[in-house]
Amino acid sequence: MGHDIYNYGDRLSWEKLGERKTLLSDIDELPNIIIGDRVLRLEVEDLSPEMKEVARKELRENPDNIQAAIEELRALLQEDEELTVPLDNDTWLIRFLRPTKFYPESAYKLIQNYYAFKIKHNDVYDGLKPSTERNVFEQNILTVLPERDQDGRRVLILELGKKWKPKKCSLDEVFKGAVLFLEAAMMEPASQVAGAQVIFDMDGLTLQQTWQFTPPFAKRIVDWLQDSVPLRIKGIHIVNQPYIFNMVFALFKPFLREKLRSRVIFHGTDRESLHKYFNPKMLPDTYGGNLHVPTISGSQWYELLLLCDKEYDAINAYGYRKRKAEKDAKSKKK
Repeated sequence: MGHDIYNYGDRLSWEKLGERKTLLSDIDELPNIIIGDRVLRLEVEDLSPEMKEVARKELRENPDNIQAAIEELRALLQEDEELTVPLDNDTWLIRFLRPTKFYPESAYKLIQNYYAFKIKHNDVYDGLKPSTERNVFEQNILTVLPERDQDGRRVLILELGKKWKPKKCSLDEVFKGAVLFLEAAMMEPASQVAGAQVIFDMDGLTLQQTWQFTPPFAKRIVDWLQDSVPLRIKGIHIVNQPYIFNMVFALFKPFLREKLRSRVIFHGTDRESLHKYFNPKMLPDTYGGNLHVPTISGSQWYELLLLCDKEYDAINAYGYRKRKAEKDAKSKKK
C-alpha cells in the first residue's frame, strides 16, 4: 500500500484488515468513505516492516522494551487516583510510549500534560467531536494531504490567508479542527511512529486577520504542540507568508523552546526550499508538486471523521476526575 491513504478497494471491516481492533469505541466497521474509485480511511492496521524498523531505530521499540514499558506505565497510572484512563488497552498505552521513546515515566508525564491541557482549555475540549465542528471543515481551510510524505508522515495544511474568513470561522474553530485531525492521526500506528508535518499557507494574509491572533492564543498553540500532543511534530512549514506575518510570529516566538523553534521553517514562495523537506510527488501543483491523485476537501474529510464520532466520545470519557478539575479551576482563579 505504500504511503497512500487514498486507496482502491471496498468498504473495509476489521476482519478484512485481519488486524485486532485498535480503537477505544465499539465501532464495528472501519471508518472509510468511497471517493470515485478510491477509499479514504484511517490507517489503523499494524506497522509495515519498514515502519517497524523505523520504530526500532528511532523509538527503541523492540519486543523486550514494549512489554516492560507497558507494564511500568500501567503501574504508574494505577497509582494515580485522579486519572481515569483505559488501563487494559495496550494499544492506547503505546500511543503515549511511542512519542516518548518507550520511557514509561516520560509517557506518564505526557499523559498528565495531555489531560491537564484539556482541563485548562475545557471551553475548547468539552464535548469536542466532528459532528459539533462542521463549519470549519466546510470552510475548506484545513485538510490533510492524500499521501504521506517520503518518511511516512501525515501532512496537515492550514490555509489562513485569503481562504480564511474570520467572521465565518473563528481561530478557536480552526484550533478545534486541528485537534480533531491530530487526534485521528494518533489512532494510526504509522503516524504514531513517523509523526506529522504541518504547512501553514499564509497567502493573502491581511492586517485585519493578524488582529485575530493574541498572546493567549499563541501560548495555547505552543503549549499544545510542545507538551500536550502525543504525536511527533517533525516540522512546521510557513509558506507564501507576506511581511505582516512577522507580527503574528512575534506573538508565538517567546513561548517556543529550541527544539520546536528549530522545526519552524520559513519558505515564502521558494518552492525549491519547500522541496528540501517534501518530495514533490506528494505535493499538489499549488506547491510546485505533481501529486497524481486529487486533493481531499475539508468536507470530504468531515464526512470520514463524522463516522468516528463514537470514537471521539470514547476519547472524551477519559481524563482527570471532576475533583481534580474543580481544584485546578479554583487555583486558576486565585
